[in-house]
Amino acid sequence: MRLHSTQWCRTWGRMCVQPKHSQFTRTTRLLSGNNNKRGCGSLSCASFFVTRDRLLYGRSLLQTANLSSDVSSSGTSSKAKKSRKERRIHENAPDMTAYPSERVRNFSIIAHIDHGKSTLADRLLELTGTIRKQDSNKQVMDRLQVEQERGITVKAQTATMFYDHEDGHKYMLNLIDTPGHVDFGYEVSCSLAASQGTLLVVDAAQGIQAQTLANFFLAFEKNLTIIPVINKIDMTSAQVEDVTQEIVSYFDMDPSEILYVSAKTGLNCEQILPAIIERIPPPQPSNDGKLRALLFDSWYDVYRGIISLIHLVGGKIAAGDEVTIASSNANYEVLEVGILSPTQKAVASLEEGQVGYLITGMKSSAEARVGDTLYRRDDNVEALPGFKPAKCMVFAGLYPIDQDDYESLSAALDKLCLNDPSVTIQREVSPAMGPGWRIGFLGMLHMDVFSQRLQQEYDLETVLTSPSVAYLAEDRNGTKTVVDSVHNFPDTRNVKMYEPIVTGTLVTPERYLGKLVSFCYAYRGVQKDIQFLSADRVIMTYSLPLNEIIEDFYDKLKSLTSGYASFDTGDLDYEASDIVLLTIMLNGEPVDALSRILHKSQAYPQGRQLCERLKAQLKRQQYDIAVQASVNNKVIARETVKAVRKDVTAKCYGGDITRKRKLLEKQKEGKKRMRMIGTVEVPKEAFFQIIKR
Repeated sequence: MRLHSTQWCRTWGRMCVQPKHSQFTRTTRLLSGNNNKRGCGSLSCASFFVTRDRLLYGRSLLQTANLSSDVSSSGTSSKAKKSRKERRIHENAPDMTAYPSERVRNFSIIAHIDHGKSTLADRLLELTGTIRKQDSNKQVMDRLQVEQERGITVKAQTATMFYDHEDGHKYMLNLIDTPGHVDFGYEVSCSLAASQGTLLVVDAAQGIQAQTLANFFLAFEKNLTIIPVINKIDMTSAQVEDVTQEIVSYFDMDPSEILYVSAKTGLNCEQILPAIIERIPPPQPSNDGKLRALLFDSWYDVYRGIISLIHLVGGKIAAGDEVTIASSNANYEVLEVGILSPTQKAVASLEEGQVGYLITGMKSSAEARVGDTLYRRDDNVEALPGFKPAKCMVFAGLYPIDQDDYESLSAALDKLCLNDPSVTIQREVSPAMGPGWRIGFLGMLHMDVFSQRLQQEYDLETVLTSPSVAYLAEDRNGTKTVVDSVHNFPDTRNVKMYEPIVTGTLVTPERYLGKLVSFCYAYRGVQKDIQFLSADRVIMTYSLPLNEIIEDFYDKLKSLTSGYASFDTGDLDYEASDIVLLTIMLNGEPVDALSRILHKSQAYPQGRQLCERLKAQLKRQQYDIAVQASVNNKVIARETVKAVRKDVTAKCYGGDITRKRKLLEKQKEGKKRMRMIGTVEVPKEAFFQIIKR
């Protein structure tokens, strides 16, 4: 029986000439394989049943293929497993067994920020045919939105290339493009652990910079082969001879080892690939042949779980293998292995010495720790050394603007910290802003990028408080405790306070030397060393309090030197200092959310600034509100929010002045009693405006 054409069909959500059957009935027919019901004959119903017939036909073929006389009805046949495994392998996947460790080269690209690392990586990918040569190839390795917007690399990326050398062999080259800013030095350290050599890129116009020195010594300490590359030789401002002399004199390198290229135009870039094969040694083969893999990076995929980057120190790994994580002794089945070229490409197996990705179905960031070791289940192997934990220098509070987003923000932090293991997280509760987190970063840029990634990748609006550092307090017994918030600040009369001091390296043209000396002195810096890198370039070493330089030191340095100076921080130490607690009070009641720890010399200017900002945010009450800043129970700054007052003398049109005074005194006494019992509540929005950066 057919329905009238104007009757509504719940299945298709529109007017349709067909039987009145529900979504449940349609699904039941599909699962039961009933071919007798053909619908109403309309176009929508006809297309549905054609699709259904195809699905049923494919299901029957699959059932036929899975039938096997020697397999029980509850088990899965080995042929079905093998077919699923083969379907996961990329159709153009290379045979990884054709590349033994002696024909594998793992290398990184290191340099100061904006010296052309990512552009050079683009040229290498084009020369090896990994990507097509086209004008749109600009920073292909920079995949994050924050990297594309800022024009800097903040996350190390890996790409596998294949190159036919003139010796007649085909080589596998694993490239790791690293960040250039000091705040992402942990990424560089992890990348170098999976490399046997590195390209040290130096800008021909800027020469050796602060991060060039830091990255060179990182590679030198790991005993890696370093190939110096002078980039941007086609620029009119290039000083190729001067930069060559700097590299030779400061790094003690042979001038014949230096390569001169232009990554933008591709000039001489073809010389780099043969140099990598000839100079950088292959990975060392293992003695026992057992599987040992170093996990040096990971990220979260919403459909596939955690994807880990591994470097196979020994053995081989393939889909279906059973592996164990050394730190937790948890067992997993390998679902897929592959290479990044630069996109994911599944392969049949990964061999000794190679770099690739691994999928095991992990769901939690605690399961995939950077620096961990993977080995075959039930094997007795020694874990790899791993990495030193990152030393966070800057701490800030992170809170959701809407507390309904707390759980979503917690999940987002868990996934983001998987991709950025240098961040430390500790839950805390603020009386003013509610539950949140205290997060440690490697620097100010690291903190800004982390907050921006939360907003862009997870669409979450957050408030990040002003940054602070961790101090040390030593009591009379010599016991030292960490003080990183106002809640655990001790009584300074019974303890000795220490503040963190970093070694700062500044590289600047000689003409700015006098300005920088005065500039560092204003930030309580102490000069340790000064050397001339060349006739007009100077390297200065200073001891600087970390609390002084975390806010605006780098920006003012660039402004003072017209962008020519560079800055890098080194070793962290603690020195005794006059550290105090700046307490903000409202009508004598302390407000911990606005209080902060700082050096005594900064107490008055910051106290005055906080009082003025808080006064501007508070609404007037029926009584005066005293906004005060105090140090060691001594008020050093004060602002007053005047009360809302009624004109009680408006009804007096003349007469004796004592009558007006009597009314004013009566009003004053009432305001005084109201202030004694009244409380001032600072709105949450006011806290956000005061504490946010």
